[in-house]
Amino acid sequence: MMAKSPHQNILGKISYILFRTRWGGSLTVIALLTFWEFGSTFKLFHPVYIPKVTDIAQALYNVTVSGELPAHYTITLFRMSAGYCISVIIGVPCGLMIGYNRAVFNLTEPLIELCRPTPVSAVIPIVILLLGVGNEMKIFIVAWASFWPILVNVIDGVHGVDRTLMETARVFGATSWELFKKIILQAASPHIVTGMRVSIAISLIVTVIAEMLAGNNGIGFFVLDAERTFRIPEMYAGVFSLAVIGYLVNRIFVLLESSIMAWHKGLTSKEPK
Repeated sequence: MMAKSPHQNILGKISYILFRTRWGGSLTVIALLTFWEFGSTFKLFHPVYIPKVTDIAQALYNVTVSGELPAHYTITLFRMSAGYCISVIIGVPCGLMIGYNRAVFNLTEPLIELCRPTPVSAVIPIVILLLGVGNEMKIFIVAWASFWPILVNVIDGVHGVDRTLMETARVFGATSWELFKKIILQAASPHIVTGMRVSIAISLIVTVIAEMLAGNNGIGFFVLDAERTFRIPEMYAGVFSLAVIGYLVNRIFVLLESSIMAWHKGLTSKEPK
């Protein structure tokens, strides 16, 4: 066989980095931000409405050091966490019960399918009327929006349990509690985790929307207030920070999922050929 030339080796390494590691995605983000910086500097687009990345970074540093941004994020993350925890605490048991009991499923399925597709923006005016514009309203809206993905995924997970396996366990004398704990809960756990992962992103999105529509604090209010007062770099700084926070929240959840669900990944991983 012919030995590869140095140029081929270099191209192979570059190809590996770009397409088979996370560095490729990071380089894509860096390239886009570089284009943004030069595009604003050389006025390829309006520098007032789309300021330089360095100006946005400076604004982000200023509002962080001053404590303004951390103060807003403390409030936002509290609302998000409270609403999300409520949705998990209610959604998982309800999903297990509805999925396991056919009679309960038949009674609740039409109501679920009516409520689940309802846009959260349509629910906000009703909740404001009933709860006002304080934390209660925002937490309720987050819990409402986060509840449905968890509920539906848990129900689907329970419905997906192998019925033959359940009947076999009954034949061998498994009690209802043992059947639930050792078969249904374990079999449905991947769907439960999936619903929780989808909902955690929804909870952040809905928190920001609620703060924009009816709030005087929180990161959603900060972004909208910066736009209204024409503090454009600060507005972009808030949006950039949201992207980073959303990414970090997702990564933390993925790491926890990998630890908790290691047994499932071990069972489903394919043997190397």
